Amino acid sequence: MLSRMRAPEFVRVPLGTLRDPALRRIELAFVGFTVAEWATWIAMLVYAYEQGGVVATSLVAVVQLIPAAIFAPFGASLADRFPRGRVLVAGYAAQAVAMAAAAAALLAGAPAWTVYLLAAVAAMSVTLTRPAQSGLLPSLAPTPEALTAANAALAMIENLGILAAPAIAGALLAVSGPGLVYAASAAILALAGIVVGGLGAPQQIAQVPDVAPDVDPRHALRVLADDRGALLLVVLLAGQSIQIGALDVLFVVLALGVLGIGEAGVGMLNSAFGLGGVAGALAAGALAASGSLPRWVVIGTMLWGGGLALVAFLPGPAAVFGLIAIAGLGRSLLDVAGRTLLQRGTRPEVLSRVFGVLEGLTMAALAAGALLVPILVETIGIQAALVVVGSLLPVVVVFTFRALRRADAGRPAPLAQLALLRRTPIFAPLPRPTLERVAAALEPLDAGAGTVLIREGDHGDRFYLIERGAVAVTIAGRAVRRLGPGQSFGEIALLRDVPRTATVTAESAVRLQSLGRDAFLDAVMSRAGGARAAEAVAQWREG
Repeated sequence: MLSRMRAPEFVRVPLGTLRDPALRRIELAFVGFTVAEWATWIAMLVYAYEQGGVVATSLVAVVQLIPAAIFAPFGASLADRFPRGRVLVAGYAAQAVAMAAAAAALLAGAPAWTVYLLAAVAAMSVTLTRPAQSGLLPSLAPTPEALTAANAALAMIENLGILAAPAIAGALLAVSGPGLVYAASAAILALAGIVVGGLGAPQQIAQVPDVAPDVDPRHALRVLADDRGALLLVVLLAGQSIQIGALDVLFVVLALGVLGIGEAGVGMLNSAFGLGGVAGALAAGALAASGSLPRWVVIGTMLWGGGLALVAFLPGPAAVFGLIAIAGLGRSLLDVAGRTLLQRGTRPEVLSRVFGVLEGLTMAALAAGALLVPILVETIGIQAALVVVGSLLPVVVVFTFRALRRADAGRPAPLAQLALLRRTPIFAPLPRPTLERVAAALEPLDAGAGTVLIREGDHGDRFYLIERGAVAVTIAGRAVRRLGPGQSFGEIALLRDVPRTATVTAESAVRLQSLGRDAFLDAVMSRAGGARAAEAVAQWREG
């Protein structure tokens, strides 16, 4: 598939998302986020090294990662309780404030413990962005292909940021020191908040994902416990961070102890990995036109882990650079396909919380990789350490491939339900990813003639679509209309949050598809067209 794509098409797939104003704002803000995240990470490690050498550097890395890992699932729950667009803006604002506070401490020469504390707070604030962003993207992308392409564009931005951030941080460090890096990052993040604050679609940025009061991150854990496919995706996406956390140590040992290419070789290895990641992100754009996403998760995992493990057996510099680039390419494929599967397969009301769990596990895995790999290198040697670290995820995939195949949220949604939704005026304006989630949430209901389906004055908790048969609608005992296949009822109580305004009775045997209140509101309020269509239907019936 990839070999048949011409290079310009290859590039245009992820970059094509820039034509969508909302996605463009998300991506432009993410440029600033990525640069700020990596530049401040480098600046703080440099500061710690100047304060206490290698030991202080390692401890500061852990001090930043562990609190962030604990905070991430709880911070992400905000995006499942409040409008995700607004949480994303608030997250950027919180990061700007935290970075500015750390900059002030650094520039004022505050005690090291104060600087470390503020750096940890800044690292915690960084965990707010990805879960809110990942929860918001499915409602912004107009098609499943656009969702994959948007994730590919974000992966490309992240890899380019990893390449550019060291140079930017180095230049600022040379001019003034870590304080300037944090100050510049605060300004960049404030600007990013302004950019996403201008999304300009009230139904998207003001959307409350769910009305449910349960925002406990443990609810996301229960969702993962019940869905082995989603759990496996989280394990794979977080587990790759063990490898990323290990790369700093592995690249230093490879460049200085194995290849003998000096300190400049460490940067060259990092560049090879970053360039491979950019190529992988561009390749991942082809997923928008390809088949099974789980297949690409497997391919990405094998390239990512296999490229790293094979370095142990091909120690020549050219071969090592090539394998590291392949590993970077595989990492991007895994990341894009895995995140897209999670977005398309996870219930909308817990989507940000699931990504919050992923964010927390990612931080913990980065710390584990940074701490464990030096021990492996010291005890079993660099070659064996490369094999062990590179083999982790491929081994997981081999033993869990069936569960991974079940995670294929990209499989076709039930055609009959999709067709029914398309014929319903309320849902007709909505994009296919939203319709797929609605179709998956529909519950069939069969009722015989004379059955009272909803009763005037009762509490309204569901919306109904008529698949077969006919129903009679009465208000205060007076017949007002008859509804048949392709029509719907029950929306007024949900939209207005009032008791049922009419009684609906089955005239004959009927087959209905019902949708819970939260899923209904989440879908129709996700797009301006859906909100307008629902309001128009409600006003027509009230009139």
